[in-house]
Amino acid sequence: MALNFNPLLSFTFLQKGNHNHGLPKFSMSRKVENTENTQKQQVLHSMPPHKIEIFKSLESWVEENVLIHLKPVEKCWQPRDFLPHPGCDGFHFRVEEIQKRAKEIPDDYFVVLVGDMITEEALPTYQTLMSITNGIRDETAASSSSWATWTRGWTAEENRHGDLLNKYLYLSGRVNEKAIQFLIGAGMVR
Repeated sequence: MALNFNPLLSFTFLQKGNHNHGLPKFSMSRKVENTENTQKQQVLHSMPPHKIEIFKSLESWVEENVLIHLKPVEKCWQPRDFLPHPGCDGFHFRVEEIQKRAKEIPDDYFVVLVGDMITEEALPTYQTLMSITNGIRDETAASSSSWATWTRGWTAEENRHGDLLNKYLYLSGRVNEKAIQFLIGAGMVR
């Protein structure tokens, strides 16, 4: 037995001035079909054997030429290196400064920053996909292979970018967090 999902997405935009501040209201319904004669198919993340061989042949090259660029955590910047921390003196003053400067930034720039933030925060999804792909598979999430080590290190660095953007956008006071959640939930961002 297989389940076939056909999402039907409808948007109802609410008028400005109500309690939802003009945010779109989304409703989603799914048509579920139960077909007795359909076999369940598993999606495999695989490559043809010749491509797997290419990745395996590059293991030592990646170890020698790529892994050297991964920094130890102690040497990596963190969002608090660029943004005020709630425990620091003058936190409220520094947040007010960020908000004052953010008022001068055009809305289009914030749209780009939101898109960047969503992309950066989705990196664990990319890591998962890479970790279940034949040739670079990391079944334990602790493999010492050069591909697995690089994938985890790259994901950790890019995640810091997402953290920084998320915190900046929050502190700027210019972005409606519910609108971001609606975009992601509706599949409007890829």
